[in-house]
Formats: sequence, structure tokens, C-alpha cells
Amino acid sequence: MDQKELKTTTKQRIVIAIIAVLLLASTIATYILIVVSSSNSGEAKMSKLQEQYRAKQTEINEYGATLSNKYFNTMNKYRSEVKAYNAESVNSSGIKKTDLQEGDGRELTTGDLNYFAYYIGWCADETIFDATFNNKDNPTSLTVPIYAGQGLIEGWNEGVVGMKIGGVREVAIPGELAYGDTKEICGGTNSPLKFIIMPVADEKLFTLNDELENIYGELVQAYYSSSAANRGTSSTTNTTSGVNSGTVGGSSDATATPSNAE
Repeated sequence: MDQKELKTTTKQRIVIAIIAVLLLASTIATYILIVVSSSNSGEAKMSKLQEQYRAKQTEINEYGATLSNKYFNTMNKYRSEVKAYNAESVNSSGIKKTDLQEGDGRELTTGDLNYFAYYIGWCADETIFDATFNNKDNPTSLTVPIYAGQGLIEGWNEGVVGMKIGGVREVAIPGELAYGDTKEICGGTNSPLKFIIMPVADEKLFTLNDELENIYGELVQAYYSSSAANRGTSSTTNTTSGVNSGTVGGSSDATATPSNAE
């Protein structure tokens, strides 16, 4: 066979090049379609989870209102214990515990985080900086109690040891066991704090809290899956409207991340 017959013509090479380009374009288009489809599916899942998250928050708030009816009068009664104190004395005396009401539930031990709590926190000048009341000055109800498992200050965790569920205790905390020099509170750093704390244990609230945390975990997973898909298509748009920690707490949105008791 003549070697000239084995050589491709210019026309044939052009046709081969066009076919190669079309195959490459088809492959890229298919990849983009898969990634975009995956991204859209992830965003739809995330949107659904966000709706479930908000619905669970609403359910928690509504249940919190029923708990308020049960515990409000007790907590409101102890607002009279909120008084000015000597900051230097509290800082030098270490943690001081004063039981105001004996509880009838199990006793809290060191490292016990399996409870919720209502509280009032105030500064040396008698200013309430935080509380599980709907209004710190003129309360008419309680908000959702905070979950101890979310991470509270060291002085709080030490201060509740020995309490019984349902009891009420005043705890004085020196600044080094509160926020130390990591956070300004009550006009400065290393500020001593006082709390009135009422731990409660409610099975339905535990269940709701677990359900909220599960939804939160799925939401985080969907968020990262969606972000990965978006990176695959070089998208810089953040399709989440924010992912908040999924624990029940005393914040106004009741998602609750009261991170640390303040």
C-alpha cells in the first residue's frame, strides 16, 4: 500500500479535531450538569432542613412557655436577692454558695451537664447583665432555660455541684473563674459575678433539644456538601443563610447557643 494513502488529509485532520473538541465539550458539559444537579439537590435539602430547624425552634419556644408557667413565680420571687456587693471581696473569697431553696430531684455532681437551668446574673453594682426572663427589669415570663451541656463558665460548673434539681442557689464567682481577662463584662475584665441558678430536668425538653441538635448536624453536613458542589462550578455564592449552633438556650431566638452563661 502506498504510504501516501496512509497519511490523513488536511480535511480529515480538521474533522478529527472537531470530533475531539466536541467530545471534550460534551464531557465537560456532562460534568457541569452533574455538579449543578448535585448542588441544586443539596440546596433544596438544606432549605428543607432550615425549615425544620425553624419549626423545631418554634416548638421549643412554645414548650418553654408552658415551663414558664411552672417556674416563673419561683424565679421571680428571688429577684429580691439581686443586691450590690463588694467586688474585691468576691474576688478574694473564691466561689461562695448560698442555697435559697432545697430541690427535690437528683443531686448535681462534678462534671454533670445533664440539666437545664433558669438564672439571673448580675454585677457588683446590682446591674443584671443577663437572665432567663423575657424582660430583665419588668419580667412577666421566663424564656427557654439554657442547656448545661453547651459549655458554661468554670465558676458556674463548680457552683452548682451539690445542688438538687429544682433547688435555687446563689453563687458568687470570682473573676478568674468567670471570664477572666478574655471578655469585658460589668465594666471591665476579671469582673466577679453573682448568679441565682435553678436547675431543672424535663424529659420533653431533652427530647426537643436532641431533635434540634440532630437537625443542626444534618444542616451542617448539607452546608458543606453544597459548598463543595459550588466550588466545583467555581461559584462564590454562599447559599446558606447562616448555620447556628443547635442547642436549646436562653437566647431570644431560642436556638440556643448561649455559649457561656453571661
